[in-house]
Amino acid sequence: MSERSSLTRSKTRHDTDSVTLDDDATLHAMGYPRKLTRRFRAFDNFAISFTIINIISGIFSAFGFGMGAGGPRILVFGWIGVSVMVLFVGAAMGEIASAYPTSGALYFSAGKLAKRHRGAWSWYTGWLNFVGQVGGTAATGYAAATFIQAFIVMQWPDYEVTAQSTVVITAVILLFQALANTYTVQLVAALNRISVWWLLIGMVVIVVALTVKPTHHQPASFVTHFANNTGFSNGMYAAMLGLLVTSWTFTGFDGSFHMSEETVKATVNTPKGIMRAITCSAGAGLILMLALVYAIRDYEAEAGSAAPPVQILIDALGMGTAKLLLLIVIGAMLFCGLANMTSNTRQIFAFSRDGAMPGSRWWHSVSPRTRTPVNAVWLAAACSLLLIIPAWWSHTAFTAIVSVNVVGLYLAYGVPIFLRLRLDDFEPGPWNLGRYGKLVGVVAVTWIVFSSVLFMLPQVSPITATTFNYAPIALGVVLLIATVWWFATARRRFQGPVSYGSPDEVAAMDLI
Repeated sequence: MSERSSLTRSKTRHDTDSVTLDDDATLHAMGYPRKLTRRFRAFDNFAISFTIINIISGIFSAFGFGMGAGGPRILVFGWIGVSVMVLFVGAAMGEIASAYPTSGALYFSAGKLAKRHRGAWSWYTGWLNFVGQVGGTAATGYAAATFIQAFIVMQWPDYEVTAQSTVVITAVILLFQALANTYTVQLVAALNRISVWWLLIGMVVIVVALTVKPTHHQPASFVTHFANNTGFSNGMYAAMLGLLVTSWTFTGFDGSFHMSEETVKATVNTPKGIMRAITCSAGAGLILMLALVYAIRDYEAEAGSAAPPVQILIDALGMGTAKLLLLIVIGAMLFCGLANMTSNTRQIFAFSRDGAMPGSRWWHSVSPRTRTPVNAVWLAAACSLLLIIPAWWSHTAFTAIVSVNVVGLYLAYGVPIFLRLRLDDFEPGPWNLGRYGKLVGVVAVTWIVFSSVLFMLPQVSPITATTFNYAPIALGVVLLIATVWWFATARRRFQGPVSYGSPDEVAAMDLI
């Protein structure tokens, strides 16, 4: 019995070593030594994207906007339609991730897929991805701080919510998330596993409570109810704006791609992680969306409240149950922010490794004790905090940052997919779309362009200084800075992803 157990352990260890060697060989072929520990299994890779997409956080934070921009008809059917489009984006990204499983992810693959001007394509993709990632970490932390204070007000009505208190609470959240990411990859992986079950069980609890406890539900036909409280007279325009609820939720699934250097059997598990995260989120999110829609009692009153989904919970379930469910929502947002920061950190690590950031040598260093890019963690936290500071006096500025987060990420998703379409000799990895690869890519790029335009259009009428969508200006500033920097110095020193040598040479550089 002991001998058989020993043989089993030996075989398991041999299989794990073989997988590690295969992953390392792929990384070495791309010109990089192994610096990070491969501790992410298939479930862990799926978990990080599923947690960042985070249906509870996304739906609860944007549901109120959707009630005014199309109502139940767009919230439900828009969710289905946009989910299908996002699956095209995820499939196109997954095919590229299978070919280039590296932390550099989008910017690395853009540099490899470009026919000409590889440095420029890689540069702009990397900075769009960086800005989008930082914005996502900041936005999720801010949303969590907002809902934490909503809970405090429910518990202690005398508490006064201010812009300053929201910023301070967000800073504390970022601090704890940075501390968690400072420690080992095992801790992050464990927290991401917990987050998956928190999201799934939490979603079931919320849905069951909204289905069983209320004495009144809307009729089945209510799903076709249309509402337009945007101030624009054109219903079609309002309906298109309502699609942003789902688009806002489905961001961050590039997290699986960024964690590929820490994922076992990355050429297969990374694209599978992306697709599973999107598919599970689409199905579970639709159920949660339907539960919230049918639990609505007084549409106008709840849509006009400070926090529509919270008011729906209170009206349908009572204050006590609403408080308990709100704790689930807050937990989901905190897990989402943690996973966002993890993904953000790996992008910074990879971008710095290729010399594309100021102080690159500092940011791509890895702690010999924890085997994590600790300096990059704190840079991600600091940049997120900087984006939050304008919310101290202007909520409009923060809204612009949120829009730039989504537009920045999706444009970064779109660039390598677009470049892959222009390439006739693309060499796919083990996970690929075969002859349908280009068709899927065309649909993905079309949707990315359409949704990016939507996020930059006016969202409320009349358009004033407080309702104006500053996203185009903010995105323009980011691109202007990147362009000036590129022509001033970067184009002479940055030629795209760096190769550290031949496979044998970089293998000798591996950190044991």
